[in-house]
Amino acid sequence: MELLIDLFARYGLLAVAVAVLLHQLGAPLPSTPLLLLLGAESAAREGFALRAFTAITLAAMVANVLWFWAGRRLGRRVLAALCRISISPDSCVRQNEISFARRGVLTLLIAKFVPGLSMLAPPLAGALGMTAGRFLTWNLLGSALWAAAGLAAGRVFHAQIDAVLRELSQLGGAALALGAVIVGGYLGWRLWRRAAVRRELSRLERLGPDDVLALMQQGSNVVFVDVRGAPLGGRIPGARHLDLGALGDAALAGWPLEAEFITYCACPNDVSAARAAQWLKARGHQARVLRGGIDAWAQAGLALEAG
Repeated sequence: MELLIDLFARYGLLAVAVAVLLHQLGAPLPSTPLLLLLGAESAAREGFALRAFTAITLAAMVANVLWFWAGRRLGRRVLAALCRISISPDSCVRQNEISFARRGVLTLLIAKFVPGLSMLAPPLAGALGMTAGRFLTWNLLGSALWAAAGLAAGRVFHAQIDAVLRELSQLGGAALALGAVIVGGYLGWRLWRRAAVRRELSRLERLGPDDVLALMQQGSNVVFVDVRGAPLGGRIPGARHLDLGALGDAALAGWPLEAEFITYCACPNDVSAARAAQWLKARGHQARVLRGGIDAWAQAGLALEAG
């Protein structure tokens, strides 16, 4: 713990607050390990836990308010930008929409405990039109719960954390090199998988809103397939919902299987919609992707109905 003590002695909790702020803004910095270390340090320093709790909660709130404001001003565009840098962009928006549809404001209470939801929940709350008062209240509760849980766990297991730190200090640079190799290997594998999936799905045919309208005017039996987690903000009239998390023959029960399926989503590069079209085509159905998803449909001035 000598290094940690020296860090606090020189820079105080300002360094911790900045690290949490940057993490909540999206920087690839560790947060949970930091909270555990702070909790372990609080076992030896009177009054440190309260100061750490305050600094962490406020830093998280500042970052979350900035994302909420961005979501309110820019809507789904900020979500698309965030998901493009996500390791799993295909499920990025869909999973967060599911959480808000099922839990509402309680999503903000649990967001920081769920990878991927922590950074996306504030801008999604803004994009969905949540009032500032409700957001501030529930996000403050969620930030405080996250900070308290991490600090408490670190304090309870401070002896084990001290022992791990002593072992790592004996390994010296070898421990850092091993950690870097493991993290780098994991990130490399995920990025390779992401690129491979995107190459495969890019081969599917995509139609713009005008192309789909032309098909309908020609008399084609077009059936829209909404693969978003939840039809928040409206859906294309008559669209059927397909849950990508529960694909199976029963998912198409009662569907007109001779139709021209047009899948759509609200995710970058239409990845979720392409995945659904690929699944439908594998079962012998005609399926294409609505290029630009629900946003392109709305921007074309075409009708939407309540989800």
